[in-house]
This record gives sequence, C-alpha cells and structure tokens, in this order.
Amino acid sequence: MSSVLYDAPGPVARRREAWGSVVGVLVILVGLFFAVRYAAGRGVFQLDRWDVLWDPPKGQTAADVWRSLLVQGLGATLRAAAIAAPLALGLGLLLALWRRVPNVWLRAPAIGVVEIARGLPVLLVMLFGWLGFNMQPLSAVVFGLTLYNMAIFAEILRAGLAALPRGQAEASLAIGMTRWQTLLSIELPQAVRTMTPSLIAQLVVLLKDSSLGFIIGYVELLRVIQRNTAFFGADYTVALFVVGAGVYLAINISLSRLAIRLQRRGSRRSAGTIDKQKLTVATAMLDPTGGLDKSTGF
Repeated sequence: MSSVLYDAPGPVARRREAWGSVVGVLVILVGLFFAVRYAAGRGVFQLDRWDVLWDPPKGQTAADVWRSLLVQGLGATLRAAAIAAPLALGLGLLLALWRRVPNVWLRAPAIGVVEIARGLPVLLVMLFGWLGFNMQPLSAVVFGLTLYNMAIFAEILRAGLAALPRGQAEASLAIGMTRWQTLLSIELPQAVRTMTPSLIAQLVVLLKDSSLGFIIGYVELLRVIQRNTAFFGADYTVALFVVGAGVYLAINISLSRLAIRLQRRGSRRSAGTIDKQKLTVATAMLDPTGGLDKSTGF
C-alpha cells in the first residue's frame, strides 16, 4: 500500500527503521545518563537545593512560594494569553475572509498586513508597543501576541478554506446561495473543524511566547521565578526553573491532547456522516420507487 507522499516501506526499509530507532533511543539514554551524572556531580540533586519548595528560608513559607509561582506568575501568564488569544483569533478570521475577496486590489491590504505581521518578531512588536506607544507591560505583551498570531491564524484558516473541494462552492452557488453565504455557512465551518488541531497548536505557541514579556518587565511566570531566585539565592535556581518548566509542560501538553481529542472526534463525526450518506444511497438504489424502508428508518 502506498501513500500520497511516499511508498510504504518494504522489509529492508522497516529493518533499517527499527535499527535506527534502537540506535536513537540508546544515544538519548546515554546523553541522559551523562547529563544526570554531571548534574549530580554539581550537587543539583541534594535536598538542600530543593527545600525551597517545602521549607524555604528567610522567614517565608511554602505557601508563599507556591502562591507567587501559581497565582501571581502563572495567573499573569494566563491573563495575557486569555486576552490575546480571542483577539488574535477574531482578527485572523477577518483577515482570512478579507483575503477571499475576488477583487485583487481589495484583498491586497489584507495580504500586506499578514505578511508584515508574520515577518516581525514577537519581542520586537512588544518592545515597539512598550517604548513607542508607552503601553503598560500587559498591554504591550497582548499587543505583540495579538499582532503576530493573528497573521498565523489567518494563514491557518486560509489553508483550511483552500483545501475544501471546489464542488461544494459551485453546488451552493448553483442553488442560489450568494458567495458570502457559501463562505460563512458551508466552507468556513468545515475549515475551522479541519484546522482545529493547528489552531490549538498555535495557541500553545501564543502561551509560550507570553514569557517574552519578562524582557519588558511584565511580571509573568518567568519573571516571578527570576525574582524568587534572586531573593532565595542562586542555589535554588534549578528547583524553581524545574517547577516553571513543569507548569509550562502541563499546560501545553494538555492543550496538545485536547487538539488530538478534537481531531479524533471530528474524524469520527465525519466518518459517521459519510457512512449514513452511503447507507441512504444504497437504500434508495434498492427501492426504485424512491420510498423509505420503514424497517431501517431511512
């Protein structure tokens, strides 16, 4: 069996892939072994380098440390992402629809906006908003995240619309629907459902990019970790950054699993619709009079 992009591997290729996987796993394990050995030699795994998480010094409590990390730091990170995500999605949708305008001169501004926003680094946009427009750190972070990600969302949605069969639009136009009715009622819902995993993956990127606010003074998770490290001492750097990395991984992996789950649900729903259509066609073929077979319910 062959795929559209490549032929299915034969026995020799499968053996090579198996050996390559084994060698790759061994290389990774060896690298991890030396990394752990190096860290142990530097005293990273000593309990007194981690007790800041349950018995911090300088008169602080563990509740104070975890509150600063999860309430203040993570809360600020999620706040910036929660504001920027719907703005970027809404503007990206408008740009994607704008780029579907038939007149090339009317859609040229949308193309220019997408290309410029996509080509600018997120940090540069944040700095421009912070220094150029005198925005507050939160506003500058949201400005940078929104401007960059709206272009990416617009391209994702445009790709989903372009992947749809042209026969659907032609059929809807043939029954009297306008071009915009076809786009909003038929094409756009399918494109959003198809590109949902990509949209959620970009939301993960948006959430991670919020850490760039550290550079312009926004007190998000990374800034809180840096402050705790400066307060408690450099010996606790690894422990605090491991907690921060674990928080980011937990959120991003959860979003990735959500994307996979939505993709599988959409695939099952589409497959069920296709099977029902096939059964309806088969029933009609078996009943030349065009009537419904009451025993099957179709």
